[in-house]
Amino acid sequence: MSETVQVIRTEYEGVVEVRLNRPDKMNALDTGMFTNLANVGEELKKDPTLRAVVISGEGRCFCAGLDMGNFSKMAEGGGAGVAGNGLEPRTHGDSNLAQYVAMVWREVPVPVIAAVHGVCFGGGLQIALGADVRFATPDSQWAVMEIKWGLVPDMGGMVLLNELVRPDVFRELCYTGRVLSGQEAGELGMVTHIGGNPREEALAMAQTIAGKSPDAIRAMKRMLNNAITPKEHAARILLEESREQDRIIGSPNQVEAVYANLEKRAPKFADPEV
Repeated sequence: MSETVQVIRTEYEGVVEVRLNRPDKMNALDTGMFTNLANVGEELKKDPTLRAVVISGEGRCFCAGLDMGNFSKMAEGGGAGVAGNGLEPRTHGDSNLAQYVAMVWREVPVPVIAAVHGVCFGGGLQIALGADVRFATPDSQWAVMEIKWGLVPDMGGMVLLNELVRPDVFRELCYTGRVLSGQEAGELGMVTHIGGNPREEALAMAQTIAGKSPDAIRAMKRMLNNAITPKEHAARILLEESREQDRIIGSPNQVEAVYANLEKRAPKFADPEV
């Protein structure tokens, strides 16, 4: 497996740590990292010895979101999707590849715990939301960042964030893209536990879970997944995410949003067609 995604067998039996490992790029997601995360998820799904998973980020943050190179491609008229082939095709069950790196943690049959420090933006936020439980520092930073680039959340965010916060809060975070502290994210329901050492605290919870009956834990995860957002409902929302994003990517206003951010100026948007 590429070193950009490390799979670490911890000292606790049955507990695996998945570590995002592009610290020089703030663990930003490029095409290779999408593929590596999906492959890791697939391997973990098949591991009968697995009891719990912790997802963490190497270096000074969890994940800054999509790699800047992808936004430069959009400004140059690059195609939609991680591979440039559009987002609507379902390549991973009910998901495309970009959605799968967040949704796969629901499919991993044991509890997945995210340990977040530093920034957790855009795609990184959606990966963290795919976990069952989230630990974070009070000064970590969280944002639904897609609106900054003229986009919509399209990595499962419309399923995952909707489960955690009130509808009006959900709308505000999507519309504004404002940055929340970990403390506020916890108060709004996005973070489960606030503490000084999320990774150690997440590993401690994983160890506790690993000591429970694996049959009961796996059965509960299956039941909870369907109780919170039934599979058929999630599938419909995921497809709509992709359809809307495909319509937006490369449009004049989306390209203008990218250029305005790259050039550090105010955007000049055209009125949409009515």
